[in-house]
Amino acid sequence: MATTPSRNGLPDQPPISTDHPIINGTSKPPNATGECDEWTILERVFRVLADEGYLGPSTHQKPVVSFVYPEDLKQLIHFPMDEQTPSSAATVERIIRQVLHYSVRTGHNHFHNQLFAGVDPYGLTGSWLTEALNTSQYTFEVGPTFTLIEDAVIDKCLRLFEFGEGDGILCPGGSMSNMYAMVAARYRTVPDVKRIGVANLPQPLVVFTSEDAHYSITKGVHWLGIGLNNLVKVKSDRRGCMIPEQLEQAIQSVLDSGRKPFFVNATAGTTVLGAFDDFNRIADVCQRYGVWLHIDACLGGTAVLSHRHKHLLAGANRAQSLAWNPHKTLGAPLQCSIFLIKERGLLHECNAAKADYLFQQDKFYDISYDTGDKSVQCGRKVDAFKFWLMYKARGSAGLESLVDNAFACAASLHEQLRSRAGFRLVLEEYQYTNISFWYVPTWMRTDPETPDWWQRLYSVTADIKEQMVKRGTVLVGYVPLLHKGIGNFFRMVVTCHPRPTPETMRYVIDEIERVGEQLPR
Repeated sequence: MATTPSRNGLPDQPPISTDHPIINGTSKPPNATGECDEWTILERVFRVLADEGYLGPSTHQKPVVSFVYPEDLKQLIHFPMDEQTPSSAATVERIIRQVLHYSVRTGHNHFHNQLFAGVDPYGLTGSWLTEALNTSQYTFEVGPTFTLIEDAVIDKCLRLFEFGEGDGILCPGGSMSNMYAMVAARYRTVPDVKRIGVANLPQPLVVFTSEDAHYSITKGVHWLGIGLNNLVKVKSDRRGCMIPEQLEQAIQSVLDSGRKPFFVNATAGTTVLGAFDDFNRIADVCQRYGVWLHIDACLGGTAVLSHRHKHLLAGANRAQSLAWNPHKTLGAPLQCSIFLIKERGLLHECNAAKADYLFQQDKFYDISYDTGDKSVQCGRKVDAFKFWLMYKARGSAGLESLVDNAFACAASLHEQLRSRAGFRLVLEEYQYTNISFWYVPTWMRTDPETPDWWQRLYSVTADIKEQMVKRGTVLVGYVPLLHKGIGNFFRMVVTCHPRPTPETMRYVIDEIERVGEQLPR
């Protein structure tokens, strides 16, 4: 019997009459045991997550982490995969609870350890749905709705970043997005590279990036055969911004050596200081020398959603490509990484392998919707759905409010640090939601600030972090900037989820002070 669509676009279905639940198409009779039981875990896992403090308000009533050293953890959980017979439902639930108990609650108010933190509930819903549907999206026939959703996400992002009629793809992380950019730039520079390989190029190709840029650029030259000898790290100023004059000098030096500059990576929101390069001035340099400009906006691209803060991305529309991770500041579930490119069709040209078993040319629908051949992957998760559902649920105004709140709380943190005795900012000014600082314990404040004093402060920073992790109170990262002659300092990252407040910022400051004062002298 045929079904007809209802007003909501879904077909009307006849009612199902049953006295017991149906899970994955299999009903579970009241007294049944065996394979039907394996699906009941899905009914319980939501409650288990809530019980263990991973969903909702209960998260903040638990420690951020219950830290155990690796060798001790091996004694608490049986990690080897040596089971011979099926485990009971109770055993499986116990295993799940063990894993959760010793994991990090990244959705906790006091988790500020990475560039990501808690997840947006709508994004998490999208993530669960994509896992349940368990499909890929190389062709329209296997992922019809998700193919169109990715198209919609790319189209929206092209408009947000003013990339015109460009193209794009969802990638497995920002590192891969940056490598996509290098591959596209290499192909545009030397189209024959697909046939002859990098070893047979007439000139070595050279990549330029800031000394403060993400290390994925270094990984990219490893992976793509460009080589570390052909990676130039350009000097940055004290804020962490690439110096355009230094870039131009570096490009000229490479030309004088007989090599070919082909790719410049600029950054919107550096990993440590949250710095934004001057994209207009860098674009001017790239334009003069005919070099591809890519912007790693994996962190700072979220500013594009805010009318108040999108000025940070001025000139980004002059780049040939751009990477943005909504899974960082915005709180889309890991992973959700968007790669955009100005030249439509170039992704397909440089990546296509024309697998006949997938990309037949005589299909019964428009094969332009089979987008898999522009990807370096075959199977590919439908990551776009997470961000798409967040946008559908919150709208541009809702997302903008989240971003503005994160910036406001970073400003509150910065001001509290400035006015609090014992705290010292690494930079008096900042651009993004990364705030970097030291805490100087009372017993160090009257000592002369000699090189030994600074080394002791760097050790104190690491010691405070260690004690907070062991107490489970706060997770905040510490980093050195060795190329600037700076040792360990705290890098506090403020994100959209869970929604920060001035009070949660104050708690972190209070805890660092409390732990710092209790350290042995």
